[in-house]
Amino acid sequence: ASQTSKFTSSSDIPVEFIRRNVKLRGRLRRITENGLEIEHIPIALPIITSWKKEPCGVLLVKLAGVELTETGKVWLQKELKPSQLVWFQLLAKENSALICYLLVNKGRYFSVSLNEEILRRGLGKTVLVKGLDYDSKIYWTIHRNLLKAELTALKKGEGIWKEEYEKESYLEKLKGSWREIWKKDNYFKKIGSDFNLKNESYYDKLRRTYETWKDHINNYSLILKFRELMNRIHFRRKG
Repeated sequence: ASQTSKFTSSSDIPVEFIRRNVKLRGRLRRITENGLEIEHIPIALPIITSWKKEPCGVLLVKLAGVELTETGKVWLQKELKPSQLVWFQLLAKENSALICYLLVNKGRYFSVSLNEEILRRGLGKTVLVKGLDYDSKIYWTIHRNLLKAELTALKKGEGIWKEEYEKESYLEKLKGSWREIWKKDNYFKKIGSDFNLKNESYYDKLRRTYETWKDHINNYSLILKFRELMNRIHFRRKG
């Protein structure tokens, strides 16, 4: 299998493609309760495709790290046009579904991540991307970006974050989950076993990520500065 092969089911996709987090191109067929049905469009040479009859079939794609609300599903239906061209980055596989980062072109050089856009609008909540190796760079990049998007909605009171109690329960939950990690961290230090050595980098990463997240919660101006920077890059690209 290569980028010129057409995948008509998730079982066609080589494990290596998922391990390398390959980006594939496709056309949206429909949005269902289970996810997005996307027809894969291989990156093939025109001379080959002109005589080769393409097989039929769609791939079931789920948005990685996002728990969609009903309003989010409605927004997605409106936002995505029928037969829209999308890019989907393979992160993991769950039964017959592919867990992906979905990218949609907005303008000539600018693409938007639907995963992040949903969270920025408060149309969903972040969930852990299962099946992705926590020791990989992409794991930390994706979770950081998703959380940054969610915190933007939280601070602005967008969508599900309009209610004050929702914000408070979110922050409490965040504190609670990190309290658990700290306990485990201290526990591993007390044991001083080989297992500690293997997991130390993991907990160091968690601590660093936590500090970043805490900064975003306590200092909203950081998010504003980040968004301003992104806008400048965006307009420079456009111009």
